[in-house]
Amino acid sequence: MKLENLPKSKETKGIKRVGRGPGSGMGKTSTRGEKGQKARSGASIPAWFQGGQSPLYRRIPKRGFNNKRFAHNYATIDLGDLNKFFKDGDTVTPEILKERGIIKKQLEGIKVLASGALTKKLTIKAHRFTSKAVTKIEEAGGKAEVI
Repeated sequence: MKLENLPKSKETKGIKRVGRGPGSGMGKTSTRGEKGQKARSGASIPAWFQGGQSPLYRRIPKRGFNNKRFAHNYATIDLGDLNKFFKDGDTVTPEILKERGIIKKQLEGIKVLASGALTKKLTIKAHRFTSKAVTKIEEAGGKAEVI
């Protein structure tokens, strides 16, 4: 095997230089064909584009049922946050939470979550409680009242 007979690898192969005159065979239109949207610079057409006609996904009617319309949105509060903002023996209501700026919107109600530790004896009035939150409140000596 001689040095000049070695196979050409991709590392040594030069890049394709387009638009360098008619003698190169890739001049004038630079291998882009004649005119049209794809011949222009910056042209990238999405795969789902169907030439301006109404696309298939919009022509086919909607089917199925979606439950989002009936979902309930609750403002959530953690037990750890209640522990920070309230004193021992306080009563926590949605109105007090809104006044003190602990929650921004009341939405459809307030749900108390169990994250964080509760060390104070609080009476909490809310619309929903997680089961762990109720056990943590009762362990601390407080009450969980559903509105």
